Amino acid sequence: MMTSRNMGYVYVAITMCIWGGFTITSRLNAIWHISAWDITALRFGLAFCILTPILIYKKDTTFLFKKEPFILAMLGGVVYCLTSYSAFHYVPAAHAAIFLNGCIPLATAIAAYLLFKEPFDKHTWISLSIMLCAISGMSLLMYRETGVAFGFGDLLFFLSAVWWGIFTVLLKQWKLSAWHAMTGVAIWSAIVYIPVYLLFLPKHLADSTFAHLAMQTVFHGIFVVMIATLAYIEAIKRLGAFQTGSIVTLAPFIAAIIAVPLLGESLSLAMICGLIGMGIGALQPWRWFGRKDSLQASLEQQKQD
Repeated sequence: MMTSRNMGYVYVAITMCIWGGFTITSRLNAIWHISAWDITALRFGLAFCILTPILIYKKDTTFLFKKEPFILAMLGGVVYCLTSYSAFHYVPAAHAAIFLNGCIPLATAIAAYLLFKEPFDKHTWISLSIMLCAISGMSLLMYRETGVAFGFGDLLFFLSAVWWGIFTVLLKQWKLSAWHAMTGVAIWSAIVYIPVYLLFLPKHLADSTFAHLAMQTVFHGIFVVMIATLAYIEAIKRLGAFQTGSIVTLAPFIAAIIAVPLLGESLSLAMICGLIGMGIGALQPWRWFGRKDSLQASLEQQKQD
């Protein structure tokens, strides 16, 4: 029988595979001519069809009529999906690791300070310094290589990090359960977005094959929306937020490297510098040494007792 801690690592592995797959498959959307408008509608449409009957069967729909699930859905659902999916149509997967996943911890810390006056700790200040140095060095190298420091896709990824940072802070503050947060975001996103999509937004479903559309719908509608969210929460319960977050943050950076042979993308010197710098800033590896020292001291104290 597996221990609770080992099960935590299983949940971490599941989350990493899906989060890494999100980076690769979102880039494939651009290659397969699936627009951000289309994949957002397909993603939440499938999740809505699966989750709504379950909530009705469980008679667990009262929470949907509160403001919190609706606000979370608009930020972490509709707006986040549209900006992040759109960004992949402009820049390679490595840019997502830097400007989206790398900036999420920073955006979360700033959102917590602005919304609820939570001060930065010393680790956040160190991360901020490393990230600013990494972005400055990367932008300088990009300007020398291409004449452009940042692209429109990079801006969209950074905005996505801002939306997700605010979403994370509000989710923590409002203390919704994993199930209510996941279902609330999926259902309200579908209720609000799909009518707007059907009536007003451009549709390019005919530009892609049925197989590609089906694969992306299942992956983003079931694996990303449902399985990854629940697996991530279960991993946190068993391993803690810091250890879980540190491990799963590696997934998009690994995906950026895999995208080089898999999707034929290239990694310039600027991108390599950005990946290393933002990865260190996001993972905060120096905190592991402190945790190790604290654990060792605790074990020694237990032996003395």
